[in-house]
Amino acid sequence: MLLRSPVETVPWVRCEQCRTLTYAKRFVRELRVCPECGRHSRLTAAERIAQLLDEESARPVAVSRAVRDPLRFVDDRPYRERHQEAVARTGMECGVLVVRGRIEGHPVVLAVMDFRFMGGSLGAAEGEAVTTAAETALADRVPLVVVTASGGARMQEGAVSLMQMAKTSNAYAALDRAGLLTVTVITDPTYGGVAASFATLGDVVLAERGARMGFAGRRVIEQTIREELPEGFQTAEHLLARGLVDDVQPRVELRPALRRLLAATGGVRAGWDGGRTDPVERDVTRLAERPAWDVVQTARDVGRPTTTDHLGHLLDGFCELRGDRSGADCRAVVAGIGLLDGLPVMGIGHQKGHTTRDLVAHQFGMPSPAGFRKAARAMRLAEKLGIPVVTLVDTPGAYPGVEAEENGQAVAIAENLRLMGGLRTPIVAVVTGEGGSGGALALAVADVVLMSANAVYSVISPEGCASILWRDAAAAPRAAQSLAIDARSLLAQGVVDGVVPEPPGGSQQDPVAASELLHDAVTAALAGLLGRDADDLVRQRVRRFRGFGRADGEVTAS
Repeated sequence: MLLRSPVETVPWVRCEQCRTLTYAKRFVRELRVCPECGRHSRLTAAERIAQLLDEESARPVAVSRAVRDPLRFVDDRPYRERHQEAVARTGMECGVLVVRGRIEGHPVVLAVMDFRFMGGSLGAAEGEAVTTAAETALADRVPLVVVTASGGARMQEGAVSLMQMAKTSNAYAALDRAGLLTVTVITDPTYGGVAASFATLGDVVLAERGARMGFAGRRVIEQTIREELPEGFQTAEHLLARGLVDDVQPRVELRPALRRLLAATGGVRAGWDGGRTDPVERDVTRLAERPAWDVVQTARDVGRPTTTDHLGHLLDGFCELRGDRSGADCRAVVAGIGLLDGLPVMGIGHQKGHTTRDLVAHQFGMPSPAGFRKAARAMRLAEKLGIPVVTLVDTPGAYPGVEAEENGQAVAIAENLRLMGGLRTPIVAVVTGEGGSGGALALAVADVVLMSANAVYSVISPEGCASILWRDAAAAPRAAQSLAIDARSLLAQGVVDGVVPEPPGGSQQDPVAASELLHDAVTAALAGLLGRDADDLVRQRVRRFRGFGRADGEVTAS
């Protein structure tokens, strides 16, 4: 394996972007990133392996021989000659290196593409290498990490090259069925058949700063539609804003990011009990009565802890997941993986904010369809990995707008309700602030549903109910009382299973203490669910919701 960098043979290196000269040894030491402008020069596959894996942990994985020239292709030169030149120039048999190794002690299988080898194009040998990497991860029962760098499918191999897209995608499907984590690291460039197959099928997709990714390249698109594309189109930052990658990191931060992700999805599972005292109140007679409208005002206080505040306290090493993978990232929903006292947990919740700027950025906690689809994506990943889900509900309701309706707001909510009803992993939901209608329920179909003492949960806002039924928004306090939206009333109805106490005066008075109480409540709830048979979990969850509205209050088990 060639680990020596070509820049070590010259004393100075000139940046191709800003033209600054940098001492070659410093350039290598800084992972070939320009210290002046931050441009990330390409790494070889061997350099990338050395950067990401623990020292001396890399062990090559043998890859079966693939056909090299199925069409005996010739343009102005025979393809066989071009291929032989690539082999001689890089010292590689194909454009992908596959190794077993460790990242901060966590075992992985790593496959790395090398752009020097015919532009990183996807041929039969490269497809075989990526598929072998997936099969090795499956055999070893360890995560698969793939680093991409490719111009697309290799034209000289015709349909054989095209078939590698399906071949590698099927290999990823096997990892999905086995519940094994897959991670993609997108580097510059990643296009065509690679982008449209295994590169974007990773459970988590990280992008190196400055990377570009797409199916068609910028020039092809501009020539086809005869329009100039916006600045930054298809860049890592553009992809993040569009919900197509989970994070963008400079090269030096990729290894720590992978380490956090591997740690968060590893954790302790067997025998976990949390070891905390359950603070949840389940006896309605022990809860003080309060005017519902007073509770509404407290629930809406911008000083109350947000989802990110709570998750920051509950989950160590939180790794946020961004986007719905369909072209949007709704910031009104936050999702990610972290460790709850050592237990891997998928945390999901509505996100508001403490300032006007934050509230606007997060749409006042009102999700678009992309927000619900992001939550669904996170829940499916939790189910695949076999980790529990904790949802925190705090929303006035789903975002009402033309774009939301055109993008399927009702469908997105309905699909979440169905998904959560059948999700084969424990779910604990806590209404921490406002629980507004279907936008709240879309994150609250759970095995255990709790409510903070000063939270509210309702089919409609008091103002909306007052305007419709009383024809007077000023009747909102009366509507709130009639709707019975406070925690005490909802516990009495059996809509929630318990009430999480808050510090005196409400969570906004002592956010840290509030998060600690929530931590204890969630931990105790999960301890009672872990280890239960998945079929039984789903059956009891469905039974719970099946009983709402029945006059006899009884449901026959199915």
